[in-house]
Amino acid sequence: MADLETYYRDLMEGKRSGLGDKALLGLLRLSSRPYAAILRLRALGYRLGLIPSHRLPRPVISVGNLVLGGTGKTPTVAWLAAHLMNKGKRVCVLSRGYGGSAEGEIRIVCDGEKLLLTPGEAGDEPCQLAGMLPGLMVVIGSNRYRAGLHALEKLDPDVFILDDGYQHLKLERDLNLLLLDATTPFDNGLTLPGGFLREAPAAAGRADLVICTRSPEAKERTAPVAGKPTCWTKHRLSGMIPLGGGPAAGFEAAQGPRVMAFSGIANPGAFFDGLEAVGVRPVTTLSFPDHVSYGEPELAAILRLKTASRSTVLLTTQKDAVKLLPHADQLSGCFAVVLEVEFEDSRPLEAALARLR
Repeated sequence: MADLETYYRDLMEGKRSGLGDKALLGLLRLSSRPYAAILRLRALGYRLGLIPSHRLPRPVISVGNLVLGGTGKTPTVAWLAAHLMNKGKRVCVLSRGYGGSAEGEIRIVCDGEKLLLTPGEAGDEPCQLAGMLPGLMVVIGSNRYRAGLHALEKLDPDVFILDDGYQHLKLERDLNLLLLDATTPFDNGLTLPGGFLREAPAAAGRADLVICTRSPEAKERTAPVAGKPTCWTKHRLSGMIPLGGGPAAGFEAAQGPRVMAFSGIANPGAFFDGLEAVGVRPVTTLSFPDHVSYGEPELAAILRLKTASRSTVLLTTQKDAVKLLPHADQLSGCFAVVLEVEFEDSRPLEAALARLR
């Protein structure tokens, strides 16, 4: 599976140039047209009420994207949740629970006081969010409307954040936030299977507000969706937390020793580039597929490369770290790097939040 995912990404990014590769790429791009048409019909069906959608009796804020993975949904959800909780709101995140053994079931991951499921059960991102913000409630379920009803009965939140919800049209939302990577907002403009888009660029019209992540300097940018309020943000690596627990450290602790960086996220290059930007230059890096489950093969690969590179410091993402906790004793010198979203001007988003019913 990992090899297939790597091949597909290489093919999309032009790293495969054989005759067979080019023929396959052409077929995949042709297949994008009917796929995009089906998605447009689906969205139209929801808009016209031909396909039923449901509304929860509390405000729902959806955070999602058009491109597969890697736009910074998790730190944005964390920023939103922290902002609302600072206003005294009881916040519940509704997540699919992708990659966990309980995926598809309606389960409470965190009740605001304690973590009730492991990353293996709930998936990495729900557990990561629960660990980042004390008091945040997290519920998983493939049907987010029914998950919301369960949360209302058991937890009584004031507001819901629908994580990765742009395409989950079964649940109506009061505020629809679309995240786009400012450097490549619509990738190559093609949907799956000929590109990385989940829907055609025209689907951006459903957004109430666009959040551009990894934003360039102001003089070098143009709003990707005309007529939509837009916030510009950057991702900032703010420090490191020991995997086994302990006080946070600054990046100077990783600027002298030999460092190995590894991750299992959708855009590992962004993580490695971010380390370079804060003055950390790994001697070697290792990438696993997105949402990887860290078992014995992955752990062995990490330890082999650590030994071969003579690294004494290991750096990974918070998303990976929640799944590596059972192996903390074996991964000496391992730190989770903290990623935060930094708004250039959050007032358009704060104004939209203030208007929620």
